[in-house]
Amino acid sequence: MYTLEDLYSQLGKLFYAIAASDKRVRDEERNTLRIILENEWKNDLVNAGEWGYNAADQIEMTFDWMDLNQPSAYAVFKEFKDFKNDNEELFTPEIKQMIWKTADGIASTFAGKNKSELVMLSKLKSIL
Repeated sequence: MYTLEDLYSQLGKLFYAIAASDKRVRDEERNTLRIILENEWKNDLVNAGEWGYNAADQIEMTFDWMDLNQPSAYAVFKEFKDFKNDNEELFTPEIKQMIWKTADGIASTFAGKNKSELVMLSKLKSIL
């Protein structure tokens, strides 16, 4: 059985996939993620987990780890999709809304949404 901490790790991967869909994570995308995490994900909705990290911390740490290791954005997205399909109960309407807002914000950061980001957002929209 998966926990909310597992969900947040998967969200860090998803947000990396959105940012890296054009083969490069830009500083502006990383900064946008941090701002959204600070404003939207660090609230009473999510308490600190087993290791004392809240949702925003867990998402950001996973995002940074992914960026350091640079796996394929599409492989990472598929992993998120599989996780979501297997754990629908973790995806409340509020979480889905926050996921979309965060992903769209990242994609909109650098010179608007490019084709790769639009494709990734379209795929995300279809599974949310």
